[in-house]
Amino acid sequence: MNTVIVPVDFSLSSFHTAHYAARLLVGHHGVNMLLYHGYSKNAEEAAAIQSLEVLKNELLADHIVHIDILAHKDDDFVQGLERVVRHRKADLVIMGFTGKTGLAQALFSTNTIKMVESKVCPILIVPEKGSFSEIKNVMLTSDFKDTVKTTPSAPIKDFLSVFNPKLHIVNVDKNHYISLTDNYEKEKQHLAKMFENYNPEFYFMRLYDVNEALNLFAKDQDIDLIILIRRDESFIERLFKTSTTKAIANQSKVPILVMHE
Repeated sequence: MNTVIVPVDFSLSSFHTAHYAARLLVGHHGVNMLLYHGYSKNAEEAAAIQSLEVLKNELLADHIVHIDILAHKDDDFVQGLERVVRHRKADLVIMGFTGKTGLAQALFSTNTIKMVESKVCPILIVPEKGSFSEIKNVMLTSDFKDTVKTTPSAPIKDFLSVFNPKLHIVNVDKNHYISLTDNYEKEKQHLAKMFENYNPEFYFMRLYDVNEALNLFAKDQDIDLIILIRRDESFIERLFKTSTTKAIANQSKVPILVMHE
């Protein structure tokens, strides 16, 4: 990773996310963290820059990481953020998620969902009630269907190479909950070869309720981060309908990294 963008709307959720991002990137030399704020009125520019500088200095007081700031006028927050991602060639956007009803925090959560849907780059969602932990155990979810074609192995391995965690690959296809097929075993071997440098361990769901199962597995295996692959016409696509995504993010204390097929 070279550039990581952290949008800040000055809500508690975005401050929490910025602190999480700084801790995550400590020790990873060559990675630039960009604190970004999109404002809608010219009169807001000076205050936005000042607030970003205050946050930057606060983060630098506790963490050794390279941080830049950017405040830019945009009528639409998501479109503005997408533009910054493209112009800065960002590898990752880290955003917060909260179930609270405050207007600023509710809008921030909505924008997080919109960025997930935009497919502009991987999005790391940091739940408000989650605390930072070193990335030692990563859960990768898969429906074990056409894995060579649909698994974005290069960006996933790029991310894993930064942290070198233990990899747990979890089946999220309810049909494999009932029985393991020959095709499942074939796809499992594809994934094992794909991520052989991380000695992956494989699991299949023991509960029909996927939301509950993912959270229970994360707790039992001390998972520090969940990778979900957004894929059309699949379980993962249904997972990213707004109501379900909110349910998972609200229930989980574990950050969720969204990759796109």
